[in-house]
Amino acid sequence: MTAKVYHNPRCGKSRESLAWLEAKNIAYEVVNYMAEPLTYEELDSVLQVLNVDPMEVIRTNEPEWKEHFAGSELEDEELIYAMIEYPKLMQRPIVVIGDKAVVARPAERIAEIVG
Repeated sequence: MTAKVYHNPRCGKSRESLAWLEAKNIAYEVVNYMAEPLTYEELDSVLQVLNVDPMEVIRTNEPEWKEHFAGSELEDEELIYAMIEYPKLMQRPIVVIGDKAVVARPAERIAEIVG
């Protein structure tokens, strides 16, 4: 089974998750959502596999959040669109293996979803 890693190459935690997968000889596919933003359907699907509300994967300390959204009452759909417009807002890395997913902070959390 191949892991799908929603990866930001500039993020140390994200790079650590790739190294963890390599060390365990787990094949993976990288989705560089910073270069190619996710569609609404893709992000919604990831959130469903994670079994979390969109707000649970928003990085509220990012300047983009503070400038555009802080203090706003947003619906789940609006939060998803915010992460698509400003991909830095999404927690990373998110690792999906089959029908399980985890925000891999730290990378060792991937072990929770390895079959």
